[in-house]
Amino acid sequence: MPILKSLGVADPKVPRAGTLPLRSSRNPFEEVPGPEEDEVGELGSLPNGTSCRRRATLEKLAGLAPFRLGWTPGRRAGSPGDGQSRSFLGRVLTPGIRRSSADFGLLARLQGTRAQGDEEVAGEAARRLAFLRLGRGPKPRRASLAERVVPAGEAAPEPPPKVPEPPKMKEPLSVLEILSLIQQRELARADEHILELEAEELASSGGGAPGPPGAEGAAGGRRARDVALLYEALQRELWALVRETLAGPGPGAGAGAGAVAQLGQVLVQEEAADGRRGPGAARKLRARWAEAVARAARERLEAAAPGAPGGLAGQLEALRARLLEDMGVVRGRLAPAYPAGLGAFGVYLRGYHGALADWLGAAARRRLPLADRYALLHWHNQVYPREVLGLVDLVALENGELGPLLSPGTLRGLEDECVTDVKAQTRAALLRVLQENEEHWGSTEEQPSSLAQDVCELLEEHTERAPRVSQEFGERMAHCCLGGLAEFLQSFQQRVERFHENPGVRELLPDRYISRTISLVNCGPPLRALAERLARVGPPESEPAREAAASALDRVTRLCHRVLADLLFQELQPHFNKLMRRKWLNSPEALDGIVGTLGAQALALRRMQDEPYQALVAELHRRALVEYVRPLLRGRLRCRSARTRSRVAGRLREDAAQLQRLFRRLESQASWLDAVVPHLAEILQLEDTPSIQVEVGVLVRDYPDIRRKHVAALLDIRGLHNTAARQEILAVARDLELSEGGALSPPRDRAFFSDISVPRPPFCLGLPLFLGRLPLSQLTRPGLACLPRLRPPFPSRPPTQR
Repeated sequence: MPILKSLGVADPKVPRAGTLPLRSSRNPFEEVPGPEEDEVGELGSLPNGTSCRRRATLEKLAGLAPFRLGWTPGRRAGSPGDGQSRSFLGRVLTPGIRRSSADFGLLARLQGTRAQGDEEVAGEAARRLAFLRLGRGPKPRRASLAERVVPAGEAAPEPPPKVPEPPKMKEPLSVLEILSLIQQRELARADEHILELEAEELASSGGGAPGPPGAEGAAGGRRARDVALLYEALQRELWALVRETLAGPGPGAGAGAGAVAQLGQVLVQEEAADGRRGPGAARKLRARWAEAVARAARERLEAAAPGAPGGLAGQLEALRARLLEDMGVVRGRLAPAYPAGLGAFGVYLRGYHGALADWLGAAARRRLPLADRYALLHWHNQVYPREVLGLVDLVALENGELGPLLSPGTLRGLEDECVTDVKAQTRAALLRVLQENEEHWGSTEEQPSSLAQDVCELLEEHTERAPRVSQEFGERMAHCCLGGLAEFLQSFQQRVERFHENPGVRELLPDRYISRTISLVNCGPPLRALAERLARVGPPESEPAREAAASALDRVTRLCHRVLADLLFQELQPHFNKLMRRKWLNSPEALDGIVGTLGAQALALRRMQDEPYQALVAELHRRALVEYVRPLLRGRLRCRSARTRSRVAGRLREDAAQLQRLFRRLESQASWLDAVVPHLAEILQLEDTPSIQVEVGVLVRDYPDIRRKHVAALLDIRGLHNTAARQEILAVARDLELSEGGALSPPRDRAFFSDISVPRPPFCLGLPLFLGRLPLSQLTRPGLACLPRLRPPFPSRPPTQR
């Protein structure tokens, strides 16, 4: 009895309704015969002959009878105290009726009070079962139903056919249960029940279209509010899932492919439901999904950029890495989990593209330094299309190509700002470099000049970066830099001219003066090559700037060459004064001095770069031969016999060969000068007029700047005073001079005879003119044989005052 009381069982001596009294023996579960035993047949018995009444009693005794939600052990169904909660439970637990959100608070309170009671009941029931098993002992073997019903030796009858059970009616879930599914990420099931709830709300409202989320109608307002709240909760989980799945496959990185598949299934279900709702009531979850992807992409990019080192270039590199990482996750894990009809990869790509466009647009609106603008333009035009979009199959996009990250107007504005800043910065930097370099021109210290290198580095920094952005931007930048270079070279030319006009520098520092002049000349080739390259890259409008730059460099080069040549020929002038004299015919001393001095100075000139060095050596070659021929044509030496003419011609050939060997050793390219002295020697040595005419014709053809006065002076040197022969020879020079080819003036570097001035050609007096004026004895004197030709004044032009 105490044991039964501890188990919560009533006194067995007092029978309860629907149970049998128990004997107070050792076995507490032994049946007590009574009048109720006659009703066993009414209640039914088991095949082994035992009564089912004992089994029911044990179940009730042990507290194992089935109970529903809200039943408390020890309280009967009809016990007082149920009150309003019993009516609530009847409403909540009635099959086929959906529990609404108004019952959630009371249900939660009941479940909260039930939770502690359930734990106590569970522990007490476990103790009762253990005690009952110990009292019953081992379970006896019972005869089967066939052994008890069928007599021995007879065949067992066929079992009665099974009556199919009626299909169980699916109980609709409550709003809290749907919300629980959402929180457990069973999104597809939750969406199905939400659609059912929405259909019920639609049916209860008379078939009208449901309002938009959050709308509350007059009828069914609570159910419509429940639907709206569930959709809000569902969307929160969906968009949270979108953010989490982009975090990568690491721990805590978000749901896996199953959750993404559920997300895609929800989108498909909602898109089908939108077709039934109509355009005015469509929820458009697919469009909101795309917006959620764009928001998640924006958050991912903004989180990657700020912490990157290296300014804007470092941030752009971080964006590139994040884009490649996330698009790899989308391509490998996310896109295959979505249904194929959603085009998930294109949605993610467009979301990242739009987020990146917003980021770049915000960066472009800021006042960026020049380096950051270069980096932004290069990344936009080259890095993103090649390294990001180049790895994406754009054909797979449903709506065609992606739009531009930045508008054409924004790009043009960035380029204009770059060009303006480059023009201002390079102008100031070039002038600063020129000023610093000019300060060392007059110093006594030997310092190598880096002017050309500094200028090229300043401009090439921009001319090399701009074409990487686009060809058009490269052309604009080349035109801008070429204009700045032309201005710099004009200023450079003026400063070089002032430097050479200062006599104090030349007198005080002769050695440094030559070295500094060579260094100034060496600035020409790299700057000229830069100007030519910029003109090729730039638009056609760059040609005037190129010509201005080339003209300034030509002036600087010619000025420095003239200065060096003047200094050299000042030293050579004493040796040239010894030419074409009697001593020159007998001794090579004068020419040896010329050759030795030129060879010694060539060592210093070799420090010059190849292009200006070749030009200088060619000028020295030309000027040396001009100075060599000048005293010959000015009549310093007269040949009065064939023997003298032969000696002079031989000496000319020897000197010409020696000078040719010298300038070949100096790598002169002016080979057109090698034949001038041999031609003159031939004219002096030939005796017959036709041969002289041929040689004069060759001379005039090879050196078109020769004039009749030069030929006449040469005829005077060889002693040809025959008027007819002179006229025949001079006629050849006149005809070639007046011809089309001879009338053209040669270029400055091919001029030779135009730099040689000769006196007016003399003429021989005719004998009849002076028969009555001069004695015949005076006509034999050689000094009176030839007189200078009288020049009559021109009546149409007054005489020039000198």
